[in-house]
Amino acid sequence: MARYYDVHPDNPQPRAIGQIVDLVRGGGLIAYPTDSCYALGCQLGNQDGLNRIREIRRLDERHHFTLVCRDFAQLGQFVKVSNSVFRLVKAATPGSYTFILPATREVPRRMLHPRKRTVGVRVPDHAVTQALLAELGEPLVSSTLILPGEDEPMTQGWEIKERLDHLVDAVIDAGDCGKEPTTVVDLSQDEPEVLRRGAGDPSRFE
Repeated sequence: MARYYDVHPDNPQPRAIGQIVDLVRGGGLIAYPTDSCYALGCQLGNQDGLNRIREIRRLDERHHFTLVCRDFAQLGQFVKVSNSVFRLVKAATPGSYTFILPATREVPRRMLHPRKRTVGVRVPDHAVTQALLAELGEPLVSSTLILPGEDEPMTQGWEIKERLDHLVDAVIDAGDCGKEPTTVVDLSQDEPEVLRRGAGDPSRFE
């Protein structure tokens, strides 16, 4: 059964955050809120966690996992950012955007798109996510919590606990965080390409 944490959305309790991060470091898979919707997350390098996310969401190998980073400096350790891309990404972070960029050697090969060698990255604007990332000291490997056959992400912590109780190790409930996933922008080519329209305004990339 998944542990259930009721966390304050603006001032998350340090004790709860510490327990959740210990669970992540121990190989756990969590369902947690972000500034766009709920996501599934595990520690970088957690192969079992990646496999569990794939199973829950029925993802194929072409799926772009996302590294959820604390800030722009951390993001820059895991993706290659040119000067022009730097300005675009910097202006849109933190926020509800996921950027597809060429990965550095810091990213495990199994996380990369098999052909493009790219990975998703984002910096969320959410107090609970930021508290988790600060305590963890590294990015969370994540994927939006949209179940197979459904069009919208799950939005309520109690519902996630009911439906995924035996599939995840913890559910963090910080209230409703919305049901619109991030806007996904591919910045790995010469021109930006909006792959998914979501919570972030896509017009700046069009």
